[in-house]
Amino acid sequence: MQMRTRRKSRTVAEINVVPYIDVMLVLLVIFIATAPVVMQGVTVDLPQAEAEAMNEDQQTPIIATVDRAGQYFISIDQQSVKMPDLNAVSQYAADELRKDPRRPVVVQGDAQVPYDAVIQLMNALKQGGVQSVGLVTEPLRESAD
Repeated sequence: MQMRTRRKSRTVAEINVVPYIDVMLVLLVIFIATAPVVMQGVTVDLPQAEAEAMNEDQQTPIIATVDRAGQYFISIDQQSVKMPDLNAVSQYAADELRKDPRRPVVVQGDAQVPYDAVIQLMNALKQGGVQSVGLVTEPLRESAD
C-alpha cells in the first residue's frame, strides 16, 4: 500500500486585470460615441465689432442663432434646440418668455449669413413677444502691422 502524500496548495496572490481592461475599453467606446451628442453648441463665425459686454448680474440670455447654412437654433442654459422654421422660433421664444418675461434675448448670426436671415430671425422673435433684442459680436482683433 502506498501512502498518499498530501501537498499543501498555495494560494495565488495575483489579480486578474483582463476583465477590468475589457470594462475600461467598453466605457471608452461609449464615451467616444456619446461625446458628439452631448456637445450641443452651435458653431457660428460671429462678426467683429466694438461692443459693450453684458452685465455679470443679468440672467443667462436666450440665444437665438442663425448659422452659415441658414438653420435656426435657440439655446437656453447650455442646451441648444434646432428649430425647423421661423414659426417654431417664434413659438419657442413665446413659451420661454411666459416662464420669465424679464429674461434677455440675444441674436447671434454667422458673419457669412445673408443679412435678411438675421432680420427674419429678429422679426420672428418680435412676433413671439420679445421686446428688446441684443446682437452678439466678437471683439475686434488688433491687426499685427
